[in-house]
Amino acid sequence: MRIGELSKATGVSSRALRYYEQQGLLRSERRPNGYREYAPESIEVVAFVQDMFHAGLSSDVIRDILPCARDEHPRADCAELLGRVRQVRDELVRQEHHIAERRQRLDTYLADGYEAPPIAPRASA
Repeated sequence: MRIGELSKATGVSSRALRYYEQQGLLRSERRPNGYREYAPESIEVVAFVQDMFHAGLSSDVIRDILPCARDEHPRADCAELLGRVRQVRDELVRQEHHIAERRQRLDTYLADGYEAPPIAPRASA
């Protein structure tokens, strides 16, 4: 399938697909006419890449874990790579807890009806 067809099938822009290819996240073959040709499984690869981007992973990490996700021969140890993914997940959990605590403080503040104290005028020098 050509890039426009892959874009339509995945809802990802052609520009983003070219970026994925540039980053080593997606493969295509060039036809003699210069068009990119993508394999049918590229749809699943793009969906995986999108999920990982939305989860907060960088293209470097995604590129490294793609072979593990596809049961290919990875350049690195899959257990180590999965550890990196767990670290990102754990950091997201930590951030979620922090945000929930901040939201709770704001909710309490608003529920108690606190108002800002009046600001005293500054004395002139």
